[in-house]
Amino acid sequence: MTQHLEPKSDAPLTKLRDGDLRLADDRQDVRGRAVIDQSGKTVGHVKSLFIDEAERKVRVLDIGGGGFLGMGDQHFLLPVDAITSIRDNEVHVNETADRIKHSPAYDPTLVENYDRDYWAPYYSYYNREPWWSGAYGYPNHWYY
Repeated sequence: MTQHLEPKSDAPLTKLRDGDLRLADDRQDVRGRAVIDQSGKTVGHVKSLFIDEAERKVRVLDIGGGGFLGMGDQHFLLPVDAITSIRDNEVHVNETADRIKHSPAYDPTLVENYDRDYWAPYYSYYNREPWWSGAYGYPNHWYY
């Protein structure tokens, strides 16, 4: 069941860095895990997480893939709502690798402000309700 709650914060999302803020639930820290699409194909690995500082929850995954040994990786953003399960060292999502790889472009070196206007095209592309919407309910079902 999805809860309908008003968001607690209008603040832009922040990239979680080692030693920074702690998440409200450490199980949300899926950095380094392989991202597996709905057909079982590896898309890449979770490079970083974008969090809502007020609630200390992950909102968006930064997935790196397509490079060789970390060189030349492309980055793809995916709302956490696409996660279906987390097992061992894997994050399973209900999107295809092709759809993720054709998502709106993301270059982490070019972005300065991660406000709602920045995230809206990603939520729209994936047909997901954004976290700032009154109809949004945080997905808690994917914890193992």
